[in-house]
Amino acid sequence: MALLDDLQQKILVGDGAMGTFLYQQGIHGCFELLNYDRPEKVLKVHQQYIEAGADIIQTNTYAANRLKLRRYQLEHLAEEINLKAVSIAREAAGDHTYVLGTIGGISNVHLTEFETEEVQASFKEQADVLLTAGVDGILLETFYNIDELSLILRYLRQQTKVPIIAQVTLGDIGVLQGGISLKAALDRLGEEGADVVGLNCRMGPHHMLRSLEELPLPLKTYLSVYPNASLPNVRDGRFFYQSNPHYFGKMTEELVAEGARLIGGCCGTTPDHVKAIKATVVSKGLMPVTSKPIKEKRAAAVSVTPPNVAHPLSDVSQNRQSVIVELDPPKSLSKTDEFLKGTKALKEAGADAVTLADNSLASARIDNLSLGVLMKQQTKARPLLHLACRDRNLIGLQSHLLGLHTLGIHDVLAITGDPAKVGDFPGASSVYDMASLDLIKFIKQLNEGISFSGKDLGEKTVFTVAGAFNANARYIDKEVKRLERKIKAGADYFMSQPVYSIAQLETVYEATKHLPVPIYIGIMPLVSSRNAEFLHNEVPGIILSDDVRKRMATCGKSKLEGEKEGLLLAKELIDEAKTYFNHIYLITPFLRYEMTVELTRYIQDMSEEESLIQGQHKTQQVKR
Repeated sequence: MALLDDLQQKILVGDGAMGTFLYQQGIHGCFELLNYDRPEKVLKVHQQYIEAGADIIQTNTYAANRLKLRRYQLEHLAEEINLKAVSIAREAAGDHTYVLGTIGGISNVHLTEFETEEVQASFKEQADVLLTAGVDGILLETFYNIDELSLILRYLRQQTKVPIIAQVTLGDIGVLQGGISLKAALDRLGEEGADVVGLNCRMGPHHMLRSLEELPLPLKTYLSVYPNASLPNVRDGRFFYQSNPHYFGKMTEELVAEGARLIGGCCGTTPDHVKAIKATVVSKGLMPVTSKPIKEKRAAAVSVTPPNVAHPLSDVSQNRQSVIVELDPPKSLSKTDEFLKGTKALKEAGADAVTLADNSLASARIDNLSLGVLMKQQTKARPLLHLACRDRNLIGLQSHLLGLHTLGIHDVLAITGDPAKVGDFPGASSVYDMASLDLIKFIKQLNEGISFSGKDLGEKTVFTVAGAFNANARYIDKEVKRLERKIKAGADYFMSQPVYSIAQLETVYEATKHLPVPIYIGIMPLVSSRNAEFLHNEVPGIILSDDVRKRMATCGKSKLEGEKEGLLLAKELIDEAKTYFNHIYLITPFLRYEMTVELTRYIQDMSEEESLIQGQHKTQQVKR
């Protein structure tokens, strides 16, 4: 416990970055592999930090867990890489420097890459190796997800009595991902067994200082701070950070005044930064503070009266048949008027909403937001916009959603999006900062008035969020498990891929009848035999029965006969679908909105007939 005794009495200096420091020297790839095949490189970095004045160094094991090593096909070396890392650090430290075994966060900032069980197993494996190797303490760093950090912290506290330092990474000043306050997060970590709690990564000293100014001194733990050198920049395709050791030294005094007892560096910091921290601690005679003033946090004015919006589409269907119709934005500018004409016809036919895809099949189309605004203004139709993770990074997704809210468009379908290589521009980049499951969760976070980063928006959005459902999945039970996860994330209802089999409708119903949210079952009329064969053989998620393909084949090349048979098949499916589902999602083929207008009217006429029959039955019961 010598480490904790020292922290009680004095300010300790940690080391700086390992990965970015090696990167600046021209080393790329898996930095943790260097423990195994180039240990002298790692040893030299440790020695430079110790010579600069570090009282504590951390093992080169930030990403030395099975899941992150898997990206380099090195997971089989996880144990050996961690053991060698401790050995190298011990060689550098001798008897006068503490060695912390470092475990880094696994989850991406906003992307759920792995199942909880996988993460837990990976953490346990790495923790057990580091503890067996005999470190002086454990450093948990760069955790954006407080639940993930708690997962490993609770396990470690059960296994060992060595000091544990648990550091979160902020989404914005004073808040974590999900809007969790820094105070709440650090209090929780203290209660779960951390000896030292603090911050590292993403922010430089200035923003970390601002976060600490609003934070009372922890009652049961000590406070650590490992800032980045600065905000990163890019030059000639390479990331770099400001060289500002003097500034780091100057900020050290202010960080200590806010309660920090352990100060090191994260991304972009070098031995020069550590040397500046040490020099300030020594020359100023800095000692731990036991009290400090708290800067009042100004309360944000969050709107408690939501805008006047239509009822959610997830509620429409509770009393009557509900219809959503998809009309894809055209690829050609000359088709804009035809598109608006189609939305008007669908609105008049009784569609509850017209949904617009977001560059479906990775093909460039007119922006669905622009057309959504025009259709709302000119036709009064209700726009439901698809939102794909493929084309926008986190910044673009949040900006786009805030723009939708500002324009009064509150219905979205969250999808991951088809990869760029399947579309018009196979060389384009697919972003995928998050997947649909994560996007659903973060849209619902906006509904709480909290940005993706955790910052207060000053007003709550009021989005209703649909999730996509592959009703033709080979293993329907696995697909339903995904739906359950999406419901947990906040999905209000689902819209399915088109179904072309009456038997499949019953299968889907039996598999999903326990779900607490509505399902809009997808039906898309076929237009020709060639169309049927393309969908069946080339479009993921769509399966046609042999009977359907044979019926379309009898139409030959006649456009008229193809559309006629396609409508007949669609009506047969609708007749069967209404036995199981009260929500229909019609998908318009090739902007041929006359077909989905006819089907929308067909559904509405059926609904009126059923209502009339029900009314007659009630009248007869009253007379009796």
